[in-house]
Amino acid sequence: MKKYNIKNYVRHKEDIKLSMPDIKPYSFYNRKELVVRFMPLVENISRKFATSQEASGVMSILDIMQEGYLNLIKAIDKIDWEKVAKSDDVENSLKSFIAKRVRGGIRRAIDKNRGTMRIPEHKLEKMRKDNGKDKKMVEMFFNSIFLSVDASPKNENMVYQIPDKSDPYNEQLLNAYLMSLLTKYLEWPEMFVLSKSYGLDGPKWSAKQIADKLEIKGVSSYVRVSELKKKAVNKLIDNVDHSQVLDYL
Repeated sequence: MKKYNIKNYVRHKEDIKLSMPDIKPYSFYNRKELVVRFMPLVENISRKFATSQEASGVMSILDIMQEGYLNLIKAIDKIDWEKVAKSDDVENSLKSFIAKRVRGGIRRAIDKNRGTMRIPEHKLEKMRKDNGKDKKMVEMFFNSIFLSVDASPKNENMVYQIPDKSDPYNEQLLNAYLMSLLTKYLEWPEMFVLSKSYGLDGPKWSAKQIADKLEIKGVSSYVRVSELKKKAVNKLIDNVDHSQVLDYL
């Protein structure tokens, strides 16, 4: 678990543990007990927001948790207990219902605190959808460069069967640009694995050579190298803006 050097954060978590109600069927909990019962869920959701770029520099972990707790209370007041009783898994149904509303409330709070100009929620939602399309472009770019080198796509798609007749890019310039992205967004082991696997800054290395350099031991060291590759590519997809790769698509 990530630890935060923030005053009262650890003490707050300990207070929650001490005040947790006894385990019993959810229909027997009162409103206050339900709030306390699901506070750890809110804390877990808040931590994920706090470590993402979405909330970076906008809200602290404690501010995010406070907003999450407010939306937890609102969600509990809106629970339809008749529907919950019909569920095969009451706990998961409640968690799903509450988590959706807590995440939505935290996102709205982050958007409100991002600047002085208030953007309507329907416009923000449209922006999020557009960003989803942009992310697909980034995903296509990095997958075509890295993952497709190792294996053909899992889903057969006609686009991969069409020969590319466009003028090739300058390989040296492309490799230099890729190295700049790797340096900016990845940790050293991830950057090292991608750069050496695909020869971005020199000759290609084998998985065994990379594992030896990273001091990865064992007969399945190549599996760990492969996992590092996928982790690095996913991190690039999550962090690189589509405008940074648009010219290469």
